[in-house]
Amino acid sequence: MATAIRMIRHEDHLSLVDHLDELRSRLIVCVLAFGVAFGVCFWQNHALLRIVNAPLKHETSRQVARGEGPLGGIWKAQQSVRAVSKTDQALVQTLLKPSSGLALSGPARAELARQLSQMKRDVASLPRKPSGANPTTIGFGEPFTTTLTVTFYIAILLSLPVILFELYGFVLPAFTPQERQVALPLLLAVPLLFGLGVAFGYYIVLPAAVHFFENFNSSQFNVLVQGGSYYKFAVIVLVALGFVFQVPVVILAATSAGIVTPKQLRKGRRYAFLVCAIIAAFIPGEVITMVLETIPLYILYELSILIAAFVDRRRVRREQAEARSLALATAGGYSHASPDDGLGSSVQEMIDHVDPELHRPDEL
Repeated sequence: MATAIRMIRHEDHLSLVDHLDELRSRLIVCVLAFGVAFGVCFWQNHALLRIVNAPLKHETSRQVARGEGPLGGIWKAQQSVRAVSKTDQALVQTLLKPSSGLALSGPARAELARQLSQMKRDVASLPRKPSGANPTTIGFGEPFTTTLTVTFYIAILLSLPVILFELYGFVLPAFTPQERQVALPLLLAVPLLFGLGVAFGYYIVLPAAVHFFENFNSSQFNVLVQGGSYYKFAVIVLVALGFVFQVPVVILAATSAGIVTPKQLRKGRRYAFLVCAIIAAFIPGEVITMVLETIPLYILYELSILIAAFVDRRRVRREQAEARSLALATAGGYSHASPDDGLGSSVQEMIDHVDPELHRPDEL
């Protein structure tokens, strides 16, 4: 299990069995992380459901305040009861006053006082603000299965950092140190951008989508939102935006691999905006939601161009510095070569060299 929590270096040589053992250990850690996250999420499932239901409940409470839908009719009836009760309370209080001129007996006065107290308690139990509706379940056992589904999705999101860490640990040893310098920041940015996409979807896109769908022709229908369909819609929107926010990672990977250049990305701005709109159109929602999704997508594209240009300039400067260092090292090697290796001798020295054995007087 130790291989699951340490990084293997690029220089390490593992056999196929070692690789399989490492993969098994990392998968065990991932399963354990998911199991712990699932247990915590199921333990706090009421809080999680309140969080997921918040956009729907907020929108339905606005409908109730307008008197729309089944809950709107109930809210109107409650407010009518409150108004009538206040009128009755004022009447009873007037009758109980000595100045009313009524000769009420002791038991009658006590009964009126008791009814007045009961009326006040009943009015106090009525809600003062309209409350929204939670999703509706119809099938037998659907509350349990729906709760498990929501818990499963949120547990995946919470255990994602551990799963990605184990994935990085298994993949990164295959990269050279130079490749790791490029790959590691990109891989670390994936969970961060995914979290930003999910947050953007929850606070911006999902409320706008719920507002549109809940109010479209709502006066012609008794709108009751089923839990399964609402949670499926919410998960698709949030996960889709989490993946869509990976645009900077994809662009930086493409520029690092030499597939495109920042200059080409700048030239393709018009096409990029069209692609962003097409991607937003495939995410569930309507026109307003599509606009809310297209704008951040294009902003991410422009931000990716800036980051890619910055990384490209750093790469060029690094390559130029390495080339200068190599040239200086090569020049220094030749200038400091020793006479014994034959490289330090000049042409004049070779010409002036005279071998005494070649000029013996007895051989002339």
